[in-house]
Amino acid sequence: MHVPHPRTKSTRSRRPLLLTAAAALAVTGPLVSAPASSAATPTAAEVSPHAAQTIDDIGVSGAWWVNDLRHFSPKVQARVAKLLFSAKGLSLSSYRYNIGGGGVAVTTPARAAEDFLRPDGGYDWSKDDGGRTFLQYAAEYGVKDLIGFVNSAPARWTTNGQSCGGQLKPENEADFAKYIADVTDHFAGKGVRLDYISPFNEPDNSFADCGQEGMPVPVDQRDDIVRALGAEQRARHQKTGIIADESSKTTQFTSELPQWMSQPDTAQYVSALAHHTYNNPDDGQLGNVYETAKTVGKKSWATEICCFGKGSTGWNQEYDPTIDNALLMSRIIYKDFASSHDSAFQWWVALASGYGTDPNTRNDQGWNDGLIYYDPDYATNGNQSLYFTKRYYALGQYSKFVTPGSVAHDVTGAPAGVEVSSYDRDGKWVVVVNNHNTTDTALNLHFNGKAPKRTREAVRTSATENWADVAKPSVSGGTVSATLAARSVTTYVFDQKGQGSSDLTGAWQGKQSGKCLNADASGATISTCTGEAGQSWSYDARGALKGPNGYLTAGSGGLTTSAAYTGDASQRWLLNANGQILSEASGKCLDVSGQSTADGGKVILYSCNGGSNEVWTRQ
Repeated sequence: MHVPHPRTKSTRSRRPLLLTAAAALAVTGPLVSAPASSAATPTAAEVSPHAAQTIDDIGVSGAWWVNDLRHFSPKVQARVAKLLFSAKGLSLSSYRYNIGGGGVAVTTPARAAEDFLRPDGGYDWSKDDGGRTFLQYAAEYGVKDLIGFVNSAPARWTTNGQSCGGQLKPENEADFAKYIADVTDHFAGKGVRLDYISPFNEPDNSFADCGQEGMPVPVDQRDDIVRALGAEQRARHQKTGIIADESSKTTQFTSELPQWMSQPDTAQYVSALAHHTYNNPDDGQLGNVYETAKTVGKKSWATEICCFGKGSTGWNQEYDPTIDNALLMSRIIYKDFASSHDSAFQWWVALASGYGTDPNTRNDQGWNDGLIYYDPDYATNGNQSLYFTKRYYALGQYSKFVTPGSVAHDVTGAPAGVEVSSYDRDGKWVVVVNNHNTTDTALNLHFNGKAPKRTREAVRTSATENWADVAKPSVSGGTVSATLAARSVTTYVFDQKGQGSSDLTGAWQGKQSGKCLNADASGATISTCTGEAGQSWSYDARGALKGPNGYLTAGSGGLTTSAAYTGDASQRWLLNANGQILSEASGKCLDVSGQSTADGGKVILYSCNGGSNEVWTRQ
């Protein structure tokens, strides 16, 4: 979703620099009150023994703001690069470079990205100075995934001859593919390898207002473009992957992507599925992303989001540099990793200028599209200062610690108002915790495998802190005990003992029915919870759910049990923090059919819809 103009609306933009503790603002907006019992010793939340997805990268986009920053001093440019890419900054593991379409007819100068084509068909590689500068910085800092993404093909190949609102002409699809491959080869020759290409962005958007570059791409053209580019890359022996289709809403992604991905000879060229989350997806819709990924056999990435606020993760015009909006960002990251099981999170723009009336104060004239902000009037007043938001620090609570190759483990049973995500990496646990409550909240976290040995780091961002070293929680018997500061994001790093996994055991009770899960060779049902061993299930590091009648198995005829564990995806399950139990074979949810509450009510696999008949609690 593309944002408003610097002084009006802006979805893609640049980000402000870090806020100092002294500049931290008073908390504003809707707050979450902790339950009265939050001070009591909580029941331990459980870290799943089973590994979910592996994290590929965490990053940002370099669209637009680079076209302003090219006018800033080299010293400021170097500082921005350090803030984004260095270990002392965000230590980003991906960076999205905007391959421009020439900016023809685009009304916002910073969003009119230069292309490299000359009128005679040759190339002028001196173009796009700002974009090239920060792409080079990303490469020099060793950013793992460099992604070239296209908002619009060069205007000479669009139906309206513009860089906005026009469709790529079918007869020029091969020309476009050659152009992208030439750009890829050029940068590789300069020592900058583009790891992935996204050949179109938000193809469901018309971009007819020309506030920015962009081209609509009908569903039946997406596979043509992917195949044309993939074939060109293969002919050149390029190792660059393709990601697609960057739909602005998960609902469009889940309905449209399978259509074009199913076309012959298309899927072979796609390395990862890319989606945006501007529809503010609920738990059911996030589950549908996972189902879509399983359906086409590809991993999914969340590749763009911004511009939420006013207490909601939905689209709203607001500029809020405080912990309130940072916690909303952290909730989105948490849900992308824990509910849709995306393997990457990429924020929209790193920097932006649309802070409205004041870079230090929440207001309704600006936009929450950047992490760091700069003065939109820099060209006339000479101000090259950087203004930091808490979003910068909130992203860093993940990007500095959840490094590529980290393996996500679901966490269930967290206290009200608390979101916990856990990652296994190189003999350590990394745990990121959002506390949305307005009071300090106790957290006990039990690990069911590779027990934590000691706390190595505890780093927090709150209303008054930015990546502050804080008191380390105690560790005893595989359980961590921590006190979470009110309205904060905290990252803990634990050394592991390297022990084997232990199983999670207990009955599974449906929230809507109040009944417990049973299964045998004839099917799966619910019945009155008895507390007896006959209703108990064990969940292990393989993702297997074993009940008294065998392993829960998703077959073509429905749910059954099997005496033997085969290791097939049909016998592997994910336990989402929101209570969903997902099949790793289909991505669908365990669902009480027809919302039955009667003993013998049938349990089936069904596309996740967020209903309470798909919520299960371990007893």
